[in-house]
Amino acid sequence: MPEQRNIEYKTSWHDDYLKWICGFANAQGGKIYIGKDDNGNIVGTKDYKKLMDEIPNKIKNNLGITSEVNLLQESDKYFIEIVVFPYSVPISLRGRYYFRSGSVKQELTGAALNEFLLKRAGHTWDDVCVPQSSIIEDIDTQTVDDFVRMATLENRLPSGIDSKNIEKLFHNLKLINKEGELTRAAILSFGKDPTRFFRCSTLKIGRFRGNSLTDLVVHDQIDDNLFKMLDKVMELLKSKYLWSPVNYDGLMRKETLEIPDRVLRETILNALIHKDYTSPTSINIRLYDNRISVWNDGELTGLTVEDLKKEHDSYKRNPLLADIFYRAGYIEAWGRGTNMIIEECIKSGLEEPSFTLRQRGLEVSFMRNPMRLSDNGIDKHCVKISERQQKAVEYIRANGYINNKVYQDLTGVSKRTATNDLQDLVNNLILEKIGTTTKSVSYKLIGQ
Repeated sequence: MPEQRNIEYKTSWHDDYLKWICGFANAQGGKIYIGKDDNGNIVGTKDYKKLMDEIPNKIKNNLGITSEVNLLQESDKYFIEIVVFPYSVPISLRGRYYFRSGSVKQELTGAALNEFLLKRAGHTWDDVCVPQSSIIEDIDTQTVDDFVRMATLENRLPSGIDSKNIEKLFHNLKLINKEGELTRAAILSFGKDPTRFFRCSTLKIGRFRGNSLTDLVVHDQIDDNLFKMLDKVMELLKSKYLWSPVNYDGLMRKETLEIPDRVLRETILNALIHKDYTSPTSINIRLYDNRISVWNDGELTGLTVEDLKKEHDSYKRNPLLADIFYRAGYIEAWGRGTNMIIEECIKSGLEEPSFTLRQRGLEVSFMRNPMRLSDNGIDKHCVKISERQQKAVEYIRANGYINNKVYQDLTGVSKRTATNDLQDLVNNLILEKIGTTTKSVSYKLIGQ
């Protein structure tokens, strides 16, 4: 039998293998065989009598646990079996913690160690209370009022619970302790200034020139509680970073966001709720000519990328945060979010989004399609615009207006072509012309 998740073969004993025993004890347990090669063939060990005395003592003295140590024989060869049981408390070796993941042993440090220790203590990161925090000093009452209103409409609050008694509400939601200290989830969701406690609770949006990874054109950073952050991000994306192509339903002019609103909200919500808030990095939304990506630091828990594309259960890194947004009606509890994102993109004429594990986090990318003009797919009555006209629209969203000279510099066309392109956008009721003389004429988005 080859080595696997709970089996390790060693030809001879070395004290460094105490790390493997520690890793097994912190995971699901396992067995280590001394006197077998990597393929499980018995090679035997000559000093088995000495090891049968030393190994149990070294395990107890260095790890503080006991393991079964058995002497086995096959033909004339002796080998040793060490049976390691899983422990519900964290086990360390000289102050270091190891964990068996798959068929490898890894030392836990930083955020991974913090999460491991919290789980062993029966906690998650978001249910830990913050010293010297209080409702009066740190909670935004308007956000609480809005939450209660939405949760009441969803019928997801117990009767008799309202925003008039925030302390009672927070006790019911497990967001406050007996001393009046708030959980991290309470501060992130309803706080006046979450960055006072958590510097990493920010979201950044950046527009890059063309498809360059380094040429940043414009950017914004949002610092607020998660409910307000979601609203601010969506507003910024709609007003400044994304564009809404135009089509007509009969005589009715319609604008539809290039990435469906529902898809964007769900993607950003997933990033906010499943972020690893022990990480110093922000959630990042990057926009290029050909794609839009949303990245948050936080490895998948209990799932693979392929699992996200099919029916799967919901695994919550921050269960208190997830419960708050569930009660407000923002998310469901069935792990259907990624399936909905995929289905809505395909329904709207977009390519299926990609899910990629990158730098300890998950990135969701959407390919931009300038001809996606309707929630029902690509409409035959679409007003189609060229790539250079699309650049002009995006420039106006970022700068407020454009003129003929700027359009020439932006797209590399002649003055006459620039005039025709801009007039075409005016004729299609995308832009409106401002000014009367040639030198003073500029263009802005209709309704901007």
